Amino acid sequence: MEARPPLPPFDEAGALRKVRAAEDAWNTRDPERVARAYTEDSVWRNRDTFLRGREEIVAFLRAKWDRELDYALRKELWSFGPQRIAVRFQYEWHDAAGQCWRSHGNEMWEFTAQGLMSRREASINDVPIARQDRRILGPRPADEDRTPLPLR
Repeated sequence: MEARPPLPPFDEAGALRKVRAAEDAWNTRDPERVARAYTEDSVWRNRDTFLRGREEIVAFLRAKWDRELDYALRKELWSFGPQRIAVRFQYEWHDAAGQCWRSHGNEMWEFTAQGLMSRREASINDVPIARQDRRILGPRPADEDRTPLPLR
C-alpha cells in the first residue's frame, strides 16, 4: 500500500505539513492528483453530498472545478490528534455569470497508518463578494506562509 508522509501519529510539525500539502494539491485543481491522497474507499461528506471512494471523489472534483472558476484556497490547521486533523479554510472563485464568492469552511480528517485520508467531513458556507474584494488569487506565496485567515 502506498504511503503519504507525514504519517500518523501527528505532531504539530507533521500536521502543519499535511495541511499545506492538501492546500497545495487542491490549488492545482487536478482531481486525480487530489484523489491520490485518499484511500480507495475514503468516505466524504461535503456539505450535503456524501461520497465513497476515489472514483466518486474525482467525479465530484471535476464538477466542482467546472462550476467554481479560478478557484484558489487557503487552509489553516485548527487542531490535531494522533490520527486526526481539523482545519478551517477559505477559498474564492467566481461562477459562469461572473459573481465572485468566498467560501468559508471547516474540515475534519481521519488518516490511516499510511498517511492516506480515510474520512473527510466538510461544512462550507458561500458568501458573495465583489471582484475587487478577492484576496485569494492563486497558490499561497512564500511570504504568506502561516498567516492566519481573517474571520471575514
